[in-house]
Amino acid sequence: MRNIYIMKKSIILLLIIFSSSLVFSQQNVKWYSIEEAEKLYNQNPRPIFIDTYTDWCGWCKKMDRETFTNSVISDILNNKFYPVKFNAEGKESITVFGQTYINDGKSGNAHQLAVALLKGQLSYPTVVFLFPQQDGKIAAEPIPGFREAKDMETLLSFFADKAYTTQKWEDYQKSFQGKVK
Repeated sequence: MRNIYIMKKSIILLLIIFSSSLVFSQQNVKWYSIEEAEKLYNQNPRPIFIDTYTDWCGWCKKMDRETFTNSVISDILNNKFYPVKFNAEGKESITVFGQTYINDGKSGNAHQLAVALLKGQLSYPTVVFLFPQQDGKIAAEPIPGFREAKDMETLLSFFADKAYTTQKWEDYQKSFQGKVK
């Protein structure tokens, strides 16, 4: 009887160690508010990545579970971007890059900032890349749709490596060799 008790305790201990190692090996994205990202951008410019979602969007939740938990994706987002999580139907007033946006109900449930970022094409999830232009302005590039980790890595690298300045997306996609399998 004592051996069964010791064996059960050993199995439980091994399960605890194994599950905690899984938790610690998984790197999480450090999400910022858009205002925090703007402050960081002003201190040290790098592209801002915005995950535009809604609470009711199933594909948004799937991307949270499957794409943003991938260690390659979280590493790129944390080290090459200022990643922002933005609820497109949020009710709070947001002031960013000198302009204040509200959710006034004029676009259904959509926040004015969502309408501006997505250029009126309200589709979720949509990721938006904000990056500096040579004229000092900031360009926004919205890209709608769910992305698996492998596809997201290509997309992130295209903007992180500034390949958009020298290559067409189609050419970059064909030649890109990523880490996600």
